[in-house]
Amino acid sequence: MAETRILVEGGLVYDHDGDTDRPAARDILIEGARIDRVEPGLGAALAGGPPPDRVIDARRRLVVPGFVNAHYHSHDVLLKGIFEPMPLQMWFVNALPPQYPMRSAEEVRARTLLGAAECLLAGITTVQDMATLYPFDDALLDAVLQAYDEIGIRTVFSLQIGDRRAVDRIPHWRELVPEDYHDWLGSPIGVGGEPPLETVRRQIERVGLARERFSWALGPTSAIMSSPELLSGIAALSERHGLPVLSHMYESRPEVIASRTHLGAHGGSQIDYMRACGLLGPRLALAHSIWFTRDEIDALAEAGGRVVLNPASNMKSKSGVAPIRHYREAGVGIALGCDNCACSDVQNMFQAMKLFCGLAAISEIGLETPDAAEALRAATLGGAAAIGLSGEVGAIAPGMRADLCLYDLDRPTLLPLNSAARQMVYTETGSALDTVIVEGRVTVEGGRLTTIDADMLRESVEAVIGGLRADQRAVAARFETLRPYLAEAWHRSWETDIGMERYVGAPGRSG
Repeated sequence: MAETRILVEGGLVYDHDGDTDRPAARDILIEGARIDRVEPGLGAALAGGPPPDRVIDARRRLVVPGFVNAHYHSHDVLLKGIFEPMPLQMWFVNALPPQYPMRSAEEVRARTLLGAAECLLAGITTVQDMATLYPFDDALLDAVLQAYDEIGIRTVFSLQIGDRRAVDRIPHWRELVPEDYHDWLGSPIGVGGEPPLETVRRQIERVGLARERFSWALGPTSAIMSSPELLSGIAALSERHGLPVLSHMYESRPEVIASRTHLGAHGGSQIDYMRACGLLGPRLALAHSIWFTRDEIDALAEAGGRVVLNPASNMKSKSGVAPIRHYREAGVGIALGCDNCACSDVQNMFQAMKLFCGLAAISEIGLETPDAAEALRAATLGGAAAIGLSGEVGAIAPGMRADLCLYDLDRPTLLPLNSAARQMVYTETGSALDTVIVEGRVTVEGGRLTTIDADMLRESVEAVIGGLRADQRAVAARFETLRPYLAEAWHRSWETDIGMERYVGAPGRSG
C-alpha cells in the first residue's frame, strides 16, 4: 500500500520542459498514489499543518521520472546469458515458450519476480509485459499477477497470442526443413484448448480490467502470424474496453519477404493489413519496426500509431537498425523497450537510450539525430503514451502518479553534474540509483529492494533453474539438427531484393 503522505525534499527535479542540464531544486509532496505539489520550500509551507508521514532527504540527489519499459517479455527471464547473437528466426526455435514443456507456477513466479527486480533496480517503474504462458493455465497467470503485486512494479500486461504456424510464414522453412522436423519449428502462440482470443476475453473478465498498478493491453504477436479473424477480434475488444494494442512488426528482413508473399491482398503491407482489420490507430504501438517503407511510416504517423524501438535486442538478433530519422520526420511517437532477457539479456533503459542515440548517429547521414533529452522523453513519456498511460506516468508534475527515482549525485557517473540529461543517457548505468517510488510506495531504498527479500528471490530461482536448464539442453540438441536447414533459409532470404537496407555499412538503398 502507498504511504499516506511523503515529502521528497531538496532534490534536483528533472523537468522535460525545463533546464535538462541543471534541473532546479524542488520539493515533491506525494499524497497517496499521486504527486500533489512540486515546488521549492514545501517543508516550511507544511510546517503549520499535519506533518508528512515520511520525509526523504533528496539533497545531493537527482530526481527523475521512473522509466517505462514499453516492450518486455517475462517468460524467458531465466534464459539470460544462454545465447550468442543469431538471426531472429533461429532464436525462435531456441527460446520461445512453445519449444519447452509447460512451466510450473513456482518457476513462473520466480522468473516474474526476478525480471521485475532487475527493472526496479535499474529505475524502471513500469513494464509492458507481453507474456507467453504456454500451454495456458489460470494458475500461471495468477502467479504472474501475484508476483507483480508483491514486488510493487507498475504493469501493463498482455497475453501474447497468434494463430499462424511459423513453418507457413517464415521464408523457405517449409521447403527446406524436412517434414519430420516441422513440429520442432514451434506451435502457434495460442493458449491451449480454446481460441486464443476467447482466453484473453475470459481472463479480462476473471481478473478485472484494472487494479492497483495493473492494467491490461492486447498482444497479437505480429500481423504476419495472426489471421484476419484474430486481428479483427482484437480490434473489437480494444474498442470495447479502450485497451492499447502492442504487437511486433517488421522486426527482420525475412518478415518483409513473408509479408509480400502472404499479404498480397493488402499490397504486401502489414500496415495495410492492420488497417483492414481495424487496428491501425492511436491505440496501436509496434515493437521493433525496423523494416518499414516510407509509405508505411507515413500511414502509421497519419493514424497516430507509435513505435517501440528495442536497439539492444535488434543488434543481437541480427535484425538491423530502425529508421529513426524517418520516424522523427514523419512525427511518429517513439518509445523504448528492453525486450526479452534471452535476446537482449538485460532490463536496462540506460543501454536502450544510449543505443537509440548512438545507432541513429551512425546509420543516418545528417546532423539532426536524437539528443539525450529526446531519449529521456522516449524512455518515459513516449513509453507512457505507447502503453495507454499518457497523463499518468513519465513526468514529475502535480496530478501524475508518484513514480520517481532518486540518483546519488556523489556517484562517479554523475559527478560533476554537467548535464543531467546527457549523463543519464551517456554515462549512467543504474549504479547511482538510490531510491525508487512507485505509486507512492518506496520499493527501493539505499539501492536495495524493500518489497521482497533478496535471499528468498535467489532461493526461488535456484529451486527451479535445474529443470529449465535440462529442458534447454534438449531444445539446443534439437536445434543442432535444424541448424543447417535454418541457416540455408536465412541465406536464401538475402537473394530477394526488397528495395531497402537497414544495416550499417550495407549497400546504400533506403526505403
